[in-house]
Amino acid sequence: MGGTTDEPAKQHELVTAFAETVRHIGASIGALYLLQPDEEVLSLELLSGASAELAAPWSRVALAAPAPVADAVRRDRLVWLGSQEEMTRSYPRTAMALPYPLALAAAPVTGVRPWGSLLLMWPANRPAYMTGRERRYIQSSCRRLARLLDEGAARGLSAGDGGPHVVVPATVGRDSAGPPMAAADFIERLPGGSCALDLEGRFTYLSSGACELLGRSADELLGTRPWQSLRWLDDPTYEDRYRAAVLSREPVSFTACRPPDTWLELHLYPDASGISIRIVRSGAQPPPVPAPRGSGRTVTPTRAGRLYQLMHLAAALTEVVGVQDVIDLIADQIMPAFGAQGLVLSAADAGRLRITGYRGYTPEAVRQLDALPLDTRLTPAGRAVGTGIPAFFTNQEEMRRTYPNAPMISGKNAWAFLPLVISGRPVGCWVLSYDEPHRFTAEERAVMTSLAGLVAHALDRARLYDTKHELAHGLQQALLPRTLPTVDGLRVAARYLPTTHGMDIGGDFYDLIRLGDSTAAAVIGDVQGHNVAAAALMGQVRTAVHAHAAVGTAPDRVLAGTNRLLTDLAPDLFTSCLYAHLDFAAGRATLASAGHPPPLLRLPDRTTGPVDITPGPLLGIDPDTVYPVTEIPFTPGLTLLFYTDGLIETPGTDIDEAIARLGRHFAEADDRDLDALIDELLRREGTTGQRADDIAILVLRHETG
Repeated sequence: MGGTTDEPAKQHELVTAFAETVRHIGASIGALYLLQPDEEVLSLELLSGASAELAAPWSRVALAAPAPVADAVRRDRLVWLGSQEEMTRSYPRTAMALPYPLALAAAPVTGVRPWGSLLLMWPANRPAYMTGRERRYIQSSCRRLARLLDEGAARGLSAGDGGPHVVVPATVGRDSAGPPMAAADFIERLPGGSCALDLEGRFTYLSSGACELLGRSADELLGTRPWQSLRWLDDPTYEDRYRAAVLSREPVSFTACRPPDTWLELHLYPDASGISIRIVRSGAQPPPVPAPRGSGRTVTPTRAGRLYQLMHLAAALTEVVGVQDVIDLIADQIMPAFGAQGLVLSAADAGRLRITGYRGYTPEAVRQLDALPLDTRLTPAGRAVGTGIPAFFTNQEEMRRTYPNAPMISGKNAWAFLPLVISGRPVGCWVLSYDEPHRFTAEERAVMTSLAGLVAHALDRARLYDTKHELAHGLQQALLPRTLPTVDGLRVAARYLPTTHGMDIGGDFYDLIRLGDSTAAAVIGDVQGHNVAAAALMGQVRTAVHAHAAVGTAPDRVLAGTNRLLTDLAPDLFTSCLYAHLDFAAGRATLASAGHPPPLLRLPDRTTGPVDITPGPLLGIDPDTVYPVTEIPFTPGLTLLFYTDGLIETPGTDIDEAIARLGRHFAEADDRDLDALIDELLRREGTTGQRADDIAILVLRHETG
């Protein structure tokens, strides 16, 4: 945070409040995530108890991600996970990336607006439940953090400046009983060796015994990481032991072989400031472990953090649905993981690379790069796709040697061109770019190349899904009425909302049919399923009902005729349907139902209740079914509400209670604007967000002619 004299002071207050919260609640690790302006992304701003490198895979979390920190903000509630088992059940993707015994809480930081969330982690040895006092303290601390952010915003200060900033926890009770040399002498007299690592994993102290057992001098090791300076520890298995100790705050032990045949036991004891390690010779040779035995390899193995990151991103890529989901995932999670500032995702189409998504490029640059032929010499993208070989350029000079115009178009300084190929078939190209020169390590290249294969499969699936979705959505929109007819003496409003799962289509439908100057027919139905077959059958049902109604058939005969058609078609899908014949001159409505929820009738004095109607079986079961008829008054001032079960059904709720609840909401709603009335019902029924079922609503109000 910078720009005014108030900003350092306000940042200090925020850091202090954050550090006090982590310390007082007894958490081993704390993190403050802030929502980025104009982005649906949470960015890691403050971190305590772990290194920034360790937290790098989670430095940015999409607000829509199935993760505790995101859920806390979306649902505006505290998320508590008392054990690894609970995390696995509730957040399997998070558990995959954090396979350690720990407890976790995520709480929203909300003031005048949602600011972000506070993440706290404890060792697994704490109770698996959260006390009311702990909950209140966390919520109070989040209000304090939000207040500081509110005050900063009121002064025009920015909420974050591109963290994470690591907050070093205060050490308590570390006063020595004697001079430092006495402590060093004490350690030297102990058998074996002792050393210490900071939270970044670097050696900060080594006893002479540790240097002897490790085979290196203190000068060679201080400031380095064990898996970098000791080749025989250069394996993700051993780095993972360090990660487990830091994140779980539990002691960890393992055995390793120092070439050629010296077996050592290493015991790690973590706390908030780092890790103390005891090293002793192993009494017996353990079974072989996957540690390297002094091989002459020059390729650095992929770090444990990268492996977990790859697993996390692989799981995320299996969950994306459409092309835009793939683009958002790469931009929100993969780009930050590699520190990239630019992204271009292109799909191979008719011999050209058409850009399907990008970040960090100007529209003019995208215009010049879009629809390039696969044999283009303007950029390496075409060659990468054609050969299936990724290309990495660490600076503009490397790029200019072969592609002199590419740097001028993008303005970037380093690039990774990653072909997207499935079974030898090119599907596109993925480009990550950097604003500054960037050296791609062997580890980065390996992980990027592996991810490119996963991205290729995800993009291919997403394109197929989008094609099917567009086809199905177009089919459904064509089958639903574009407009409803104008009928004298009747005000009407309707709404269709698809399910938010699957292909966003379904079989719910509604219709209003003008039969004469003073008569009309209203119909609503629900075909089983949320796919193309359901949408197609819905069109057949609506057509059949319309055909029978148009010739003046009575409601029971309309349903009987439609039922016979469906049983002849044998679609293996059942349909509920409610049909009403409205006679405004006579002031009555005649209804017949095929297993559909009863309509609600609202009187002028707002008295509301379900119509007492006897339903017949669903359409498509028995061709000889007879449907009972119910007649009710329908005079000026009365309002009828037709709906499908997607509006009211929730797991564990009795259907009669759900209808009664809808009746109360209907009675309390303002009916001067019927579209606004539908909006109010949807809001109060909690169906404006995620929906497991599609919804159709038809509202009919009899006005004085």
